[in-house]
Amino acid sequence: MEEVMADKIKELIAQGNEKLLQQKVDELYPADLAEILVDTTTKETKILVKLIEEEKLADVLAEVDYEVEKKLLTFLSNNRLTHILDEMYSDDVADLLGALNIGQTKELLTLMKEEKAEQIQHLLGYDEESAGGRMTTEYIAMKQEKTVEESIQKLRDIAPEAEMVYYVYVVDEKQELKGVLSMRELIAAPPEKKIKDIMHEQVITVNVSLDQEEVARLISKYDLLAVPVVNNRGLLLGIITFDDILDVIEEEATEDMHRMAGNVELDVEHRGEIINGVIKRLPWLIILLFASLLSANVLEFFEGVLSSVVILTFFMPTLAGTGGNAATQSLAVVVRGLGTGDIRTREILEYLGNELKVGVLIALACGLIIGTVAFLWQGNYMLGVVVGLAMIGNIITATIVGTTMPFIINYLGADPAVAAGPFITTLIDVFGYFIYFSLAKLFINYL
Repeated sequence: MEEVMADKIKELIAQGNEKLLQQKVDELYPADLAEILVDTTTKETKILVKLIEEEKLADVLAEVDYEVEKKLLTFLSNNRLTHILDEMYSDDVADLLGALNIGQTKELLTLMKEEKAEQIQHLLGYDEESAGGRMTTEYIAMKQEKTVEESIQKLRDIAPEAEMVYYVYVVDEKQELKGVLSMRELIAAPPEKKIKDIMHEQVITVNVSLDQEEVARLISKYDLLAVPVVNNRGLLLGIITFDDILDVIEEEATEDMHRMAGNVELDVEHRGEIINGVIKRLPWLIILLFASLLSANVLEFFEGVLSSVVILTFFMPTLAGTGGNAATQSLAVVVRGLGTGDIRTREILEYLGNELKVGVLIALACGLIIGTVAFLWQGNYMLGVVVGLAMIGNIITATIVGTTMPFIINYLGADPAVAAGPFITTLIDVFGYFIYFSLAKLFINYL
């Protein structure tokens, strides 16, 4: 669907049909325009930017990545950019400026209203992966002494500026957070009632320095649309909305996938930076290269067995591959559980017991299958026994390693995802070959 829309837009640009192009641009959602702009040429981008109204362009800038942002900013005059920045929410502006160099950031800040520029500078001072770096300062807060009628009247004035209007936060004169209530509760309450009499005093909050992943876990746990951000004195600084948390979940999932592949902190949005990619990947591959030499040492140790029964080599890829797959399955479940909070470190023994039960049943099934295949293929029942037992031992070992390694890494204070992928596979290869050839050596007279 997106490709069809993009092709249609490109076709209209090529035809020079500005009237129909304008109509199509007006019909598209900002998210659709953001996807189309990823693949447009410089000339096509220039034409589209002129046709997108400022309010919609503000939403587009909030959707696109760093490379497209740079491309769009090239075609925006200072006057038009000023209006667009005023339309954007503070957290989106902070994200945009955070991707630029200091000179560009200062230049854009001078184009904004003084009050908003101060808010943005304040946000830029926080770690981008903390609650402070993710929060927006556009929220609805009411003084606790106000009546319901006064609050609703004030809402008519300030609601258009707020990013999220489902919650009303209640503060005192010092801006200390005292409570919260939903918009429904506010509208349904008697007009003469004071806000403090209908608010919920127990409020789930996050500290401004809390890691964004912890914020995401909290919002998911309590099914919140937004969570207030406070400092150490309990003063309300901003809120983090659910749509921002979706971005966090996507970023963290992408980061974990890179780490599971041994690609720590690989920035997929800068594919052109070849040298940078080499620098980030090469050290991990070198470490794994030396780790894989352990497998070679195991093979050297059993050289006599291997040279005597060459048929054993036929099953090495199957044993190694299946063991690695089993370990990765257990690993993925544990890493996800630790990430979401469904699994805790103190539950390692209980969880390991459950995984072992699953692993043993899988190992028995796979061992029986591969043992039968080996026997039917070569006509040697003892070869089937050796290969089958090796498969069982390999999968059980893989299950134990894949389950316990993330717990160990997590206990040491590191990201469990770094234990994944190539590291686990390399470790399982070593154990798998040792088990396989130990069994072969034990029954070599029958092979």
